[in-house]
Amino acid sequence: MPSSLRLLRRSPGRLSPAQAHRHLRDEQAVLLDVRETSEWRSGHAPCALHLPLSRLRAGSPLPAAAHGKPILVICRSGHRSQQAAELLTARGVEARDITGGMIAWAREGLPVADESSGSIA
Repeated sequence: MPSSLRLLRRSPGRLSPAQAHRHLRDEQAVLLDVRETSEWRSGHAPCALHLPLSRLRAGSPLPAAAHGKPILVICRSGHRSQQAAELLTARGVEARDITGGMIAWAREGLPVADESSGSIA
């Protein structure tokens, strides 16, 4: 197991956007955005998979691309992602949430895709 993946497993339940971005860039984890569809469309991380927390709570399965990898969960500000990470962990999935959510992600200058214009900032 790569040492960076072991670090992810031993790290606290929360990661900063920069820490999460490093794990995603190295393809060591999958990013799951749990915001509602209208929020997702207004801007999301380009590599993110989308599954609203409401659907996750209702028992929807994870997207196939998320199976077998650690999940990093993001929302707007960090509240819903923390709930989702706890829910996933209770289901036996290795999950961490990202502090500050997409607000912090964008503030740190990390890439954001805007579906309405198709651009990436």
